[in-house]
Amino acid sequence: MAGDDFAAALAAGPLVLDGGMSNQLAAAGHDLSDALWSARLLADDPAAVVAVHRAYFDAGAEVAITASYQASFEGFARRGVGRAHAARLLAGAVELAREAAGPAAAGRRRWVAASVGPYGAVLADGSEYRGRYGLSVAELEAFHRPRLEVLAAAGPDVLALETVPDADEARALLRAVRGLGVPAWLSYSIDGGRTRAGQPLAEAFALAAEAAEVVAVGVNCCSPADADRAVALAARVTGKPVVVYPNSGEDWDAGARDWRGAPTFRPGQVAGWLGDGARLVGGCCRVGPREIAALAAEVARDRR
Repeated sequence: MAGDDFAAALAAGPLVLDGGMSNQLAAAGHDLSDALWSARLLADDPAAVVAVHRAYFDAGAEVAITASYQASFEGFARRGVGRAHAARLLAGAVELAREAAGPAAAGRRRWVAASVGPYGAVLADGSEYRGRYGLSVAELEAFHRPRLEVLAAAGPDVLALETVPDADEARALLRAVRGLGVPAWLSYSIDGGRTRAGQPLAEAFALAAEAAEVVAVGVNCCSPADADRAVALAARVTGKPVVVYPNSGEDWDAGARDWRGAPTFRPGQVAGWLGDGARLVGGCCRVGPREIAALAAEVARDRR
């Protein structure tokens, strides 16, 4: 399988993921109120996407997650973008991350993970935090497979099946990645010890235990406290390396379309994650280059 070197890198030691794409674009003054969210910039300002990737690499990240989380043929079609152009934009997300990676510093390789968000992200109504879309596993597989094929053909090192709220959607994604020739990680969005759709997390993790394409399993876009509890469970249930990249710990107020509360993300948490089996560690929403730099320093100390 292409990408076996990524699995080998995980076996050799932990890798540092980047942080949130949207918070950095918003901080640079970009309007993300569009239904395509940060994926809009793939068409409108690709240089802005490259700049965010570079900021995270400069902070010590070793893996860039592409700006394709909310990108889909259906979403682009609603903006009048035809299928061929949409495919170029999806592939372009991988190319932009490669451009930002450039030559690795100090002999350490940089990697590109092609983001594949859940079906609910395309609806742009917050349902990626609920799951239960009323679609069958087969229907969800049919939705995900075409964009997975395009992203895989663009040559990422790994596919990031991320922010998955529902075990049924995980089943669909695990079917959809078969035969693509690119490894994947599967990362759930959770609430306590359950998926956002309410399934026990142990059962959700178990779906990936025998999936040869899946090189890591874990959680993202959740509270740091929930992430702490999930890492050991993912390792125990699946026997695979764990991926973990929580939010800042602030709460999203959908009515006000703003974040509330104080951040609870602490880079020092990484030591516990690594001890429990994490091999891909980073941050999601509202976690920026400063936090990733501190997290990378913690990982460097662990390597010593």
